[in-house]
Amino acid sequence: QVQLVESGGGLVQAGGSLRLSCAASGRTFSTYAMGWFRQAPGKEREFVVNISWNGVGTYYADSVKGRFTISRDNDKNTVYLQMNSLKPEDTAVYYCAARQFAMSRDPDSVDYWGQGTQVTVSS
Repeated sequence: QVQLVESGGGLVQAGGSLRLSCAASGRTFSTYAMGWFRQAPGKEREFVVNISWNGVGTYYADSVKGRFTISRDNDKNTVYLQMNSLKPEDTAVYYCAARQFAMSRDPDSVDYWGQGTQVTVSS
């Protein structure tokens, strides 16, 4: 069982930055690929980025490539999402996700979800 708790969301002006954190419980964190998804009002949950269990591999959605950076610290059981050059269209609830061994871009394949943190970007 893995429990995920996100933090770091908030309100920011367009062009600004935020850093999200996701703290995971459990001794097997390092065996899980981690990712971030987001869901805007009235839209389906969509893939943002993922990172392999050892931090070597990352994959970004085209919409955030070059602006967002994912990282993880397995000693602290934490994954981070640095978001720069934020745009109003980035406004959404951001969810941390865990899937053992390999992350998929399909939300239905995620093993564990966090509760979500709101990110609002004003124009």
